[in-house]
Amino acid sequence: MEKKQIVIGYEDFRELIEKGYYYVDKSHMIKELLDRTDKVNLFTRPRRFGKTLNLSMLRRFFEFEMDEDGEKIDNRNLFEGLKISSCGQTYLSHQQQYPVINLSLKSAKQPNYSLAYTMLKREIAAEYDRHRYVLSCQKLTEKEKDQYQGIMGLGEDPALYIDSLKFLSACLSKYHSENVIILIDEYDVPLENAWASGFYEEMITFIRSLFESALKTNPHLEFAVITGCLRISRESIFTGLNNLAIHSILSPGYTDAFGFTENEVKRMLT
Repeated sequence: MEKKQIVIGYEDFRELIEKGYYYVDKSHMIKELLDRTDKVNLFTRPRRFGKTLNLSMLRRFFEFEMDEDGEKIDNRNLFEGLKISSCGQTYLSHQQQYPVINLSLKSAKQPNYSLAYTMLKREIAAEYDRHRYVLSCQKLTEKEKDQYQGIMGLGEDPALYIDSLKFLSACLSKYHSENVIILIDEYDVPLENAWASGFYEEMITFIRSLFESALKTNPHLEFAVITGCLRISRESIFTGLNNLAIHSILSPGYTDAFGFTENEVKRMLT
């Protein structure tokens, strides 16, 4: 049997699987997420521990993904032979059932607030564009459609963006009649960079509003997974968020969901 190629730099789960590259199976993380039922999960791990790839894997499993024409994309084949596929119908019944908001904040590493804020707006607008099929939903009012198009079109009003994840959740929930899963990668990059570059107060105000509206006062949230390298204090951006479960590298849960165990390295080398 031909040995699979081990590659680096790939962050899209679907690309790894479809190209037949070696993939260290972390799909058991899905079972643990569903078993623990924490509403908001914060995972802090060092760089190169597979955080982005894991979020991509979660998205491909849970998302009721639609293409530009509003047709469903079937990702079930990506999980054939992986651990989650043998966990039973209780877990597989969640596959491809939810709208998913997937956002990376790494582009906010900029020298000033104006550029960092602009890059965050672009990331949010791109996620709106990915879900633009919701504009065909008859349940959305004309006012809601105008607001949606304003955000997607990079409107100038800052008020459009401070609760944009909560608003997108509401629109997706109306379309799919399901609550939304929110995945946020590199959540700490805007704040770490802003602290070092001298515009922390401006950035923390925006990030706090964005996160609190999406994660604390969002009736359309099924659950959320957030990843980063640093643990930013709960008081700074998660004030009053009583449903936050923090999983650091020292936490007992999810111990083998990030990085490589000794047995996994041995399997790759043999």
